[in-house]
Amino acid sequence: MMDNMELISLIVITVLGCVALFLFLQRKNLCRPPCIEGWIPWIGAGFEFGKAPLEFIEKARIKCGPIFTVFAMGKRMTFVTEEEGIDVFLNSKHVNFELAVQNPVYRTASIPKNIFFTLHEKLYLMMKGKMGTFNLYQFIGPLTEELHEQLENLGTHGTMDLNNLVRHLLYPVTVNTLFSKGLFFTNKRKIKEFYQHFEIYDEGFEYGSQIPEWLLRNWSKSKRGLLALFAKNIPDIKAYKSAKDNSVAIMQAVLDILEMETNEQSPNYGLLTLWASLSNAVPIAFWTLAFVLSHPDIHKAIKKDISSVFGTAGKDKIKVSEDELKRLLLIKWCILEAIRLRAPGVITRKVVKPVKILNYTVPSGDLLMLSPFWLHRNPKYFPEPELFRPERWKKANLEKHAFLDCFMAFGSGKFQCPGRWFALLEIQICIILILYKYDCSLLDPLPKQSDLHLVGVPKPEGQCKIEYKQRI
Repeated sequence: MMDNMELISLIVITVLGCVALFLFLQRKNLCRPPCIEGWIPWIGAGFEFGKAPLEFIEKARIKCGPIFTVFAMGKRMTFVTEEEGIDVFLNSKHVNFELAVQNPVYRTASIPKNIFFTLHEKLYLMMKGKMGTFNLYQFIGPLTEELHEQLENLGTHGTMDLNNLVRHLLYPVTVNTLFSKGLFFTNKRKIKEFYQHFEIYDEGFEYGSQIPEWLLRNWSKSKRGLLALFAKNIPDIKAYKSAKDNSVAIMQAVLDILEMETNEQSPNYGLLTLWASLSNAVPIAFWTLAFVLSHPDIHKAIKKDISSVFGTAGKDKIKVSEDELKRLLLIKWCILEAIRLRAPGVITRKVVKPVKILNYTVPSGDLLMLSPFWLHRNPKYFPEPELFRPERWKKANLEKHAFLDCFMAFGSGKFQCPGRWFALLEIQICIILILYKYDCSLLDPLPKQSDLHLVGVPKPEGQCKIEYKQRI
């Protein structure tokens, strides 16, 4: 009888212990942000989230508040869509950028984990230095010359999709400036091959960063095609020298660091650099021109500014200097305003130790996602946030290279985009030369942005035709 009582007591104690542990864990989980899990194992909310990510985030924000977690494709993503948590995201030692991006980098550029962690900071610091504000002047002449050459190909007048026009200008200009002259653009066949591969690779980049490559046949084929192009051209990139500028040294320096650290000449970092230099600059140039041409008063003011600096004729191959760029600040304001309105959906870090945000604890292993798209729509920092108002950038101290508070399009903290100043310069010169040379008008309304991706600047949804005619 005694043995039975002891057994019953042991069972009762065990059951009570399990209940207490369950209640403890449940209470602990209550401290986490609300989680949208879906009902399919591993996939979770992936299908619904993937259909229209920005719309999904907005609905989740309304339902759950400014901090919430989405479980999708085996990952926990905790979103911070307002001011709360920005300080943790940017400054906490318990969140890490490199850990957040390493796996996507491997999937999209086949860069092994050990190579990435060994080289990332070295390459970042090199690029940051070579494309930083102190060296930016070296790019002005080469970019202007390259853009003049590409504009000649447009002829004196025509009609085409604005997105295609910008691609046909900036693809060769960027490659010729940062890599080497004539790398991919030596004949019509090579140009067509490059365009086809890069557009497929760029469009599927976000899917490729998350989904096994064998599920994305066309994207994988384009990725391999671009890697093969780089592998074939590595000797030419290393050997190319220019007496006019220092810009091609960027890709040469990447290859030098790779060779020094790994004894290899891998094309993979060439592919990653190519995507980073083109994927956002092209859509931002598109959106800036689309916004400017959709606002006749702003378009008129810009043309007046350009004429006051360079004159009214459109045939001359003008040269651009630092002083002239400073006199055309409205164009830079328009670029930054377009970036504000068409910012990336998220930037990310990985939580390595639990962090507290408001009353919540975000566990280690979560991806912490900050949303520039929604931060840029905070009326506290950007009054009338949905309106295109370039004049709001008067308050930014651009001479000291400072943006407006809460502007996060280029990231922030230790690993801001190292090419941000180069991209702004390239787009500014591009718009100056287009509007100097041509009278332009949109034949379609301003398009909506695509809601298919979170990474990078959103692309336009549908076509937007432009008519251009050389100024006489």
